[in-house]
Amino acid sequence: MDISSRGRRGRRSRRTRHLPLRTCGILLVTAGLLISGCSSGSSPADASPAALARSAPAELAPYYGQKLSWRDCGAPGFQCASMKVPLDYAKPAAGDIQLAVSRKQATKKKGRLGSLLVNPGGPGGSAVGYLQSYAALGYPAEVRARYDMVAVDPRGVARSEPVTCLDGKQMDAYTQTDVTPDDRRETDALRTSFQTFASGCKERSAKVLPHVSTVEAARDMDVLRAVLGDDKLSYVGASYGTFLGATYAELYPERVGRLVLDGAMDPSLPARRMNRDQTAGFETAFRSFAKDCVARGEDCPLGAESPEDAGKRLKAFFGGLDRQPLAIGASGGRQLGEALATTGVIAAMYDEAGWPQLRDALTSAMKNKDGAGLLALSDGYYERDGDGKYANLMFANVAVNCLDLPPAFADPSEVEKGVAAFEKASPVFGEGLAWSSLNCAYWPVRATGKPHRIEAKGAAPILVAGTTRDPATPYRWARALASQLSSGRLLTYEGDGHTAYGRGSECVDSTINAYLLKGTVPEDGKRCS
Repeated sequence: MDISSRGRRGRRSRRTRHLPLRTCGILLVTAGLLISGCSSGSSPADASPAALARSAPAELAPYYGQKLSWRDCGAPGFQCASMKVPLDYAKPAAGDIQLAVSRKQATKKKGRLGSLLVNPGGPGGSAVGYLQSYAALGYPAEVRARYDMVAVDPRGVARSEPVTCLDGKQMDAYTQTDVTPDDRRETDALRTSFQTFASGCKERSAKVLPHVSTVEAARDMDVLRAVLGDDKLSYVGASYGTFLGATYAELYPERVGRLVLDGAMDPSLPARRMNRDQTAGFETAFRSFAKDCVARGEDCPLGAESPEDAGKRLKAFFGGLDRQPLAIGASGGRQLGEALATTGVIAAMYDEAGWPQLRDALTSAMKNKDGAGLLALSDGYYERDGDGKYANLMFANVAVNCLDLPPAFADPSEVEKGVAAFEKASPVFGEGLAWSSLNCAYWPVRATGKPHRIEAKGAAPILVAGTTRDPATPYRWARALASQLSSGRLLTYEGDGHTAYGRGSECVDSTINAYLLKGTVPEDGKRCS
């Protein structure tokens, strides 16, 4: 039932994430000052943790001055540690929490540039998992040679004091709840599901729930920067990770090294506008899929003559599942209803490499009445394993988003008035995504953030990348972020899918690599395909 966006990199098993639709809320920053030449790196050699700790506020000095105890973990070459940060930065003496950190050291000592922190997005994506499964092996060899690749699971995420809300059976019920209510009874059921989710989070995660905002996660990153011995932060953030990186730049502009914000967000947007923009992004992505599908003739399960016709047929298929879900053979009695089917389709929109799997899944469901393929896509999206257990991705996602922005809608009556605008943005997905935006209305903790521009005046040049047909972070957001940041530079990738770096464009990759390795700042507005 959670039709939030999630980034996928099928061809390289790389996953980036952005999940605001049903949880809504992420901000960012952008820029206009165009600085040519080179930006400074991390300068690790002459910046000791002790010296960096002395520059921190007195009450935070113990955190900035701590030493990490590294241990071998995971695959050969990886190390892990726990980092202590205050639960509440306003009251550091009130208690600590532990954050999971991992690294893979630079393969060359000579010419080392320091640490490169990576974050795959979400919010709720495990940065440690991303590092160990992709980044430390999939990033270009020359980048891995000169940087220690580092990740920290943000507070509330995965290994770092994870937020928990519901058990597996409860999550199964939650994800299957109808998000296109036809009457008052179904509307009440949807509202109850959001309330049950929120109550579960409050009951199981009361301690950490008020302290998982993006601002607090950015402050944790600065502690890590100092602990690693870097005087400036070098960072690659994808999707929601761009908001996290921009927030860091806003808080600590003088400590910005080389920041890549890929698949950028616009922090000036309120939750409703953000969700509506993303709804339009999924429509754009679906039209690209549908155009490709229609061109395949009989191989297209939508049996359409145009993308518009394909959309109507898919919408009609969803409507049929709303009335009569498909039984799934070996699934313990689970069924494929409209909510899970829609999530499965959306999951495949993040990368065109997922289109063949989606065609097969739709063929099985629409022609053979077998919904297993779409259910598998949906389960992957939610990080549900074969035993019916869910990772904490969706729990953390809601917790962060509902803290970062006020709710998109206050109650069902507001959604009813707003549905038309969402359906205009996407005839296929609009109604469900509008109702999915209601969940933060019942959140037990009041939002601490608000929409605002991020300028980060005084920061070194920041590279903002946007993809023209990105489903989860629409291209307009990248343009907005790059225009807000005082030192932002926009790099455009003309293509499909979520984010740009590492997707096969030599132009994009060489531009970002030159920035990370040499500090070479591209001409603002550079376009790649």
